[in-house]
Amino acid sequence: MAAAAAASGAAPVAGDLPESIARLDGLASVLAELPDRFDFPASEREVLDLWKAVDAFKKQLEYSKDRPEFTFYDGPPFATGLPHYGHILAGTIKDVVTRYATQTGHYVSRRFGWDCHGLPIEFEIDKQHGISSKQQVLELGIDKYNALCRGIVTRYCTEWENVVTRMGRWIDFRNDYKTMEPWYMESVWWVFSQLWKKDLVYRGFKVMPYSTGCTTPLSNFEVADSYRDGIKDPSVVVSFPIVDDADGAEFVAWTTTPWTLPSNVALCVHPALKYVRVRTSTGKVYVLAEARLSQLFPAMNKKGYKGGEFDVVAEMTGAELEGTRYEPLFPFFKEEYGETGFRVLADEYVGDDAGTGVVHQAPAFGEDDFRVCLAKGVVAKGQALPLPIDESGVFTAKVPDFAGMYFKDADEPIMAALKASGRMIQKSSIVHRYPYCWRSGTPIMYRAVPSWFVAVEGMRDRLTANNAASKWVPEFVSERRFHNWLASARDWCVSRSRYWGTPLPIWASDDGEEMVCIHSRKQLAELAGIDEASLTDLHREHVDRIEIPSKEGRGTLKRVEEVFDCWFESGSMPYAQVHYPFEGEAACKDFEEHRFPADFIAEGLDQTRGWFYTLMVLSTALFDKPAFKNVIVNGLVLAEDGQKMSKSKKNYPDPLKVVESHGADALRLYLINSPVVRAEPLKFSDTGVMQTLRQTMLPWYNTFRFLATAAAHLDESGTPFEPSAAAAAASANLMDRWVMAAAQRLAQYVRGEMEEYRLYTVVPHLVAFIDDLTNWYVRLNRARLTGREGEDEARNSLSCLYEVLGLVTRLMSPFTPFFSEWLYQRMRAFHPARNSEESQDVWGSAKSVHFLSLPEPDASLLDEGIERAVDTMRAAITGGRLVRDARAINMRMPVQSVRLVHRDAAVVDAAKVMEEYIRSELNCEKVEFSTDVAAWCSTSVVADPKVLGKALGKRFKPVAEAAAAMTPEDVEAFMATGKATLAGEVLTEGLNLTRSFTGDAARYGFEFVADPAGDASLLVIVDCEITDEMRRSGLAREITNRVQKLRKTCGLISTDVIHVYLEPRPPTAAEEAVVALHEAATSKAAPAKAAPSKAAAAAAAASSGADGAVSKKAAKKAGKKAGKKAAKKEESAAAAPVVADEWPALDTATAAAWARMALAENAEAVKSTLRVNPMPLAALPKQAGVIVREVAELPMGVRLEIVFTLETPLASSATIAAAAKAAGVEAAESTVFSALLARDAATLPADGATLSLRVDGATLPLVVGEHVFSAPSGLAKAAASDWAAAGFAELAAAYSASA
Repeated sequence: MAAAAAASGAAPVAGDLPESIARLDGLASVLAELPDRFDFPASEREVLDLWKAVDAFKKQLEYSKDRPEFTFYDGPPFATGLPHYGHILAGTIKDVVTRYATQTGHYVSRRFGWDCHGLPIEFEIDKQHGISSKQQVLELGIDKYNALCRGIVTRYCTEWENVVTRMGRWIDFRNDYKTMEPWYMESVWWVFSQLWKKDLVYRGFKVMPYSTGCTTPLSNFEVADSYRDGIKDPSVVVSFPIVDDADGAEFVAWTTTPWTLPSNVALCVHPALKYVRVRTSTGKVYVLAEARLSQLFPAMNKKGYKGGEFDVVAEMTGAELEGTRYEPLFPFFKEEYGETGFRVLADEYVGDDAGTGVVHQAPAFGEDDFRVCLAKGVVAKGQALPLPIDESGVFTAKVPDFAGMYFKDADEPIMAALKASGRMIQKSSIVHRYPYCWRSGTPIMYRAVPSWFVAVEGMRDRLTANNAASKWVPEFVSERRFHNWLASARDWCVSRSRYWGTPLPIWASDDGEEMVCIHSRKQLAELAGIDEASLTDLHREHVDRIEIPSKEGRGTLKRVEEVFDCWFESGSMPYAQVHYPFEGEAACKDFEEHRFPADFIAEGLDQTRGWFYTLMVLSTALFDKPAFKNVIVNGLVLAEDGQKMSKSKKNYPDPLKVVESHGADALRLYLINSPVVRAEPLKFSDTGVMQTLRQTMLPWYNTFRFLATAAAHLDESGTPFEPSAAAAAASANLMDRWVMAAAQRLAQYVRGEMEEYRLYTVVPHLVAFIDDLTNWYVRLNRARLTGREGEDEARNSLSCLYEVLGLVTRLMSPFTPFFSEWLYQRMRAFHPARNSEESQDVWGSAKSVHFLSLPEPDASLLDEGIERAVDTMRAAITGGRLVRDARAINMRMPVQSVRLVHRDAAVVDAAKVMEEYIRSELNCEKVEFSTDVAAWCSTSVVADPKVLGKALGKRFKPVAEAAAAMTPEDVEAFMATGKATLAGEVLTEGLNLTRSFTGDAARYGFEFVADPAGDASLLVIVDCEITDEMRRSGLAREITNRVQKLRKTCGLISTDVIHVYLEPRPPTAAEEAVVALHEAATSKAAPAKAAPSKAAAAAAAASSGADGAVSKKAAKKAGKKAGKKAAKKEESAAAAPVVADEWPALDTATAAAWARMALAENAEAVKSTLRVNPMPLAALPKQAGVIVREVAELPMGVRLEIVFTLETPLASSATIAAAAKAAGVEAAESTVFSALLARDAATLPADGATLSLRVDGATLPLVVGEHVFSAPSGLAKAAASDWAAAGFAELAAAYSASA
């Protein structure tokens, strides 16, 4: 059944294991499907099928149900749009932490939630149906409007589930919560009723940020991050003539909101500021703050201002101006506010940093305006305000001159009217920051609206205290951003004059004197005298018609029309998602003891003024507790150019395309291993994801592939390899001990950091360990792992590698759940426990790696001594490589000695332990050790001016001089104690050590590297003098390197047993001519390297036949071009400094002799590396099945002919056999061909004389006769006939002649 599903391309149904998993049984089955090029996305799809087949997430929950609970709250997103990288990032963080919590002995319920109410939904409906006013909604009907909203709430739920699942996140979509469910809404009512009981709810006029596009007030935290820069607005100064003033004086006030001027009913000054009455050169008299005269007379700001524009007539304080009456700007509110308004008020909020020091008051449109006018009796509590703008931002008939105009559009007509009336004193523009509605994109106005508020300001101390009780990662978000927000928290407007939301559960009499706050459906049914069973929906269309009889004889109580701000609903989710407190006493007790506060939440930095804030306010108000114990805050994911990701700009790649290109694991690891987990911004890069794949995922895969291949080689001995934890733990090998200790140290570190929720420190360590495993343990132990040091050593080292890979897989599984699962299934296939009775927590037996617990670190395997020794070894090897790079000494060239010098004998002793590894890695004859630092370098102390200059001031100079005069004994004492007394100053910082090499720098290369303590004091000295014997040893390594590269090119695996035949020889004349002509023909892409000899050119011409295709002229031309390049190369080489390892140029006969001598002198090393004894070409049997034949160019002019033959029939290599089959050739017929057929299908001649290989955009070998040359990229075929068709007639003829 599974096979049929796979064949049809359909995913297996639950219960059917994917075929690739079902057939895994033993090492051979694993090895059969380990390709060179691993397809991570395809492997992830296989794992998804596996999880579905075994119902992995549900099983994990079942297996862990009796463990202590780890509580996680998932903030509900809106489903009206598709998930973006911000959602993927937050979801990955949540998945990592909850998987880890399960790993470490907890039960973790994970429910997905949906935010279903509020402006995001309504705004979509308004756009679709052209709704722009409350009247249009009422005409349509609230029931129909809400039905439209309900219809789009779950529009993208399926897409969300697909993306979340494809990213590897385990969360319950079947048992999700939706804020529109009646049981959820009922708990929201309960939350509000508790605030009501605590007298934390009030109704009042308050000037709030108001969205005309959404026709509703907004919370302050919704506006805080919605400011736009570079907004251009009018900047005007207008006059207010003082009533009955003898001089005709006028107050002048500045504003950037001309649209508020028709609503002006007062002016405000600062009581303590100094004001002046000035007469201008035109005779006008103005009153304004003395400090703000430059607003009217900007020339005052210029240097050398001489005055003359005005005279000060009088001075007074703001307090003296209070009560002064003035003429209204417009007549619209003169009758209504003629007695209480149009006078000067005084309040300290007025400043002298901008404007004129006189502020115009429009109490309906300014928070301070409303407060001051109410306090001074201009307006009265409960009285209508001068508010001539409707809910959509349009002027009403109260101001007939501007009726029907949108408030921002009215600026110009209002300014024109003021100019016409002579009240416009100054007009310009200002560019500043201005808030816009985050949903509708319309400009925000501040407007007095009747709203319901939660009194937050009185809770500030408790909010900050509860915040301090929560752990924030990173800490600065809590200590600065969130703390500051809470410390200045303002009363929260929780109501919206909208329709699609949870209705406020307040029923009130017509006069507003009797109010009831409902806490449950049961209470509403009892008070209204209806059946509770009828309350199946609590939206407005169902509850607005319900009336409650008054208990005070005030008729009936009707529900107030507002609904809750959706932030109130999401802030109520800890209680509402479990229908608290309506599920019985036991459920309430369980919630209070085990599910509140949450152990963990995570969201983006923007939620500090959103969900984090509402959670904290409500939990503090209800229980005086924080709603969460631990929170991870991530930064913003930006486009690669640093801009916000924008669909319209198309400045970011589709997340699913990235996943299908590189895999979800690579994307997860890239995001988690970035600054964004420290609440910093991340410029997303597809290249970064690809690098994560190449630098971490591929080496991890290749390490396992190496393990499986080496283990399969052991199987050939007759005793199948079975990993043994006991053998791994008991191994005495230094590198085995190190890797086992380092793995336990890693596990210990991961546990410690994950307990602190510092994902940004964990992932770099995991990634670094995978690199260490590949580049240090496997590379340094390749001989042991592949059996070259005996079968027992191989089994021990492979067991170590298996155990460490297993632990890494467990540690990585929360971060890379797909590949960890894929790898576990393969490792399980050859584990002794694979056929034992299933246990969900036993490696090899469990059906998923995600069922396994993370074992406690094994302290018995920790070994600080060997860890320090390996760290020292790595430092020494790194230093030695740096020296070789600086001196241009190839690693294949041996050096006489490497000396390690350190003042601490313990460091030297640690290096001695790893002497053999150091010698091998640095390819040196011997390693020497010394503690006599003075014999090789001098050490001095330099005072750091950046650190000490500012602290010491004038005392720095004598301190610097004293530091320079320190004796070697003084320096030694400073290094030992970290303290020095210089010029009377006791210093522990600001003194830097500088070291200078005093040895023979011409002969010795040196490098100072950091020792295990982090101090750059380990001196690595390399003797760079190269002898002829060393050159021959280097040449032997060059030979083995070419052979190994050819093995890789052929696609051979370690189980393919081959014979190698080598023959150093000079080139034939025909070969030399062909190479020269080939290079000449392709000189534009790759210029020729050397000119052919005259004899070679002549031989090529002679061999071309009667047609004369290769002319002397062509050969001469080719030689000329090659000669020019050779001359340039020689000139460049002459100008460059001579380096120690430069190979001497030899004639061809001497070069061949050198190569034979190199092979003879280093026969054992060559044989050990190649795992086969190379034979001379003369020993090649005539009927041998040749795999490949290549002529390689080596240093000193050595030309090496290499031939591979298979020991066993061709079919023994699955790779080569498959290629032959694809070419339509029976294995038995093949005699000569390139194993590149494994990658590129080609015609395969039966006689094997010439090969035609397809070239796929890259340079691939071309077989001509028995030799391999380089073919130019871009040609469809490399057959001689196609060279001619491509315009290379001369070269085609030469190839034919050579063959």
